[in-house]
Amino acid sequence: MDRYLVISSDGHAGPHAAAYRDYVDPGYRELFDVALPIQIEMTEQAAKSFLVADINREWRKGRDQELSGAWDAEVRDKVLDADGVAAEVLFPDGVTEMNAPPFGAGFSMSPEGVSADLQWAGCVAHNRWMAEFVSTAPERRIGLACIPVLWDVGRAVEGIRWSHENGLRGVIFPPRWGSHDAYHHTKYDPVWEICQDLGMPVHFHSGPAPFEEYFGPIPAPAGHAVQPGAMGTYISEVALWLVRPLTFMLWGGVFERFPKLKVALTEGTAIWVPEYLQLLEQRYSVTHYAQKLGDYRSHLSMSPANYFRRNVRVGASCMPRREAEMRHQIGVDTLMWGTDYPHPEGSWPYTRNQMHETFRDLPEDEIGKMLGGNAAAFYGVDTEKLAPLVARIGPEKRSFRTAADAVAAAERGSAPSPETQETA
Repeated sequence: MDRYLVISSDGHAGPHAAAYRDYVDPGYRELFDVALPIQIEMTEQAAKSFLVADINREWRKGRDQELSGAWDAEVRDKVLDADGVAAEVLFPDGVTEMNAPPFGAGFSMSPEGVSADLQWAGCVAHNRWMAEFVSTAPERRIGLACIPVLWDVGRAVEGIRWSHENGLRGVIFPPRWGSHDAYHHTKYDPVWEICQDLGMPVHFHSGPAPFEEYFGPIPAPAGHAVQPGAMGTYISEVALWLVRPLTFMLWGGVFERFPKLKVALTEGTAIWVPEYLQLLEQRYSVTHYAQKLGDYRSHLSMSPANYFRRNVRVGASCMPRREAEMRHQIGVDTLMWGTDYPHPEGSWPYTRNQMHETFRDLPEDEIGKMLGGNAAAFYGVDTEKLAPLVARIGPEKRSFRTAADAVAAAERGSAPSPETQETA
């Protein structure tokens, strides 16, 4: 095919916050009514703390219809088609559309200051909605289930099984565990086992961090001022919190015991991967000679860096050119491009332009992997079902060639398009 299969590794979807009421178990609906205005107020405060309230308001002007794709399947398909995206991975939404799941559910699922039963109720509500949303176009929607695994392993296993049976194709776990056991604890083995057996990749999404350390009390008291450097410190550290659960899993032997388990880290950039892999390799291959550290690696048959390369993928949202140029250091087979629709920091409504800027003149087979091939393999996407759609909306391969590359392409017997010639 002369067009690329594009699968976004990072999309967000969820109904209006109030609409979650219909998906919450009846026994929790009175509490939902009490919690909803509090949730909305805290979401608005978070938007101000993150310095995005004014930006989001301005960015949304004249785009309400297209942004309703956060919950409207028909609108979403039109947006995807215009972007050239055949399929996408779907996480919960949040601040941008004021539509986070209730009771502390979502991709953060912090265990601090919340009720286990209520957080489970919020996750169940979101998973029900997501299963319904995915059913509108199951071939192109890779819906993820929110599983607050920290509270109860048995219940988590049941939730994962229900999600799989209802058309969801992966799970999201909280990246921060607070006072609970971390992910190297063997008590989580039943969770890893069912995720492996059902082919449900585990996801950690960037964003969660110790916010009060950066921005102060939440909700903020009257007169509170966010201190200088709060945002800069947060964005400098946020990827550390995303990667941290994986580090525990790698050294804990999770991928030794469950060699087919898949993990994706999403929207945390990919710039950190080469140094992270170097550190893992060095700690495995060199540091163990310091006898005072004891034997910390005999339970592993290979270095954590190699488990990473085999089992882990990185959802590189709005991937910049620099990361594409580092693709061999990061791993061509590791990167999965994403749009982050419908967020203002995402690529929409300039997705095709950004796509070309990132991947221009790179080898076709490598572009194909990063734009969609890696994700197709990771999630078991039925590419045959998507083929007619790709033939209609997929970006043309030759459109990624500039004049210099077009000469080489012509020598191989594939001429550039007139559009490419004009651009060049």
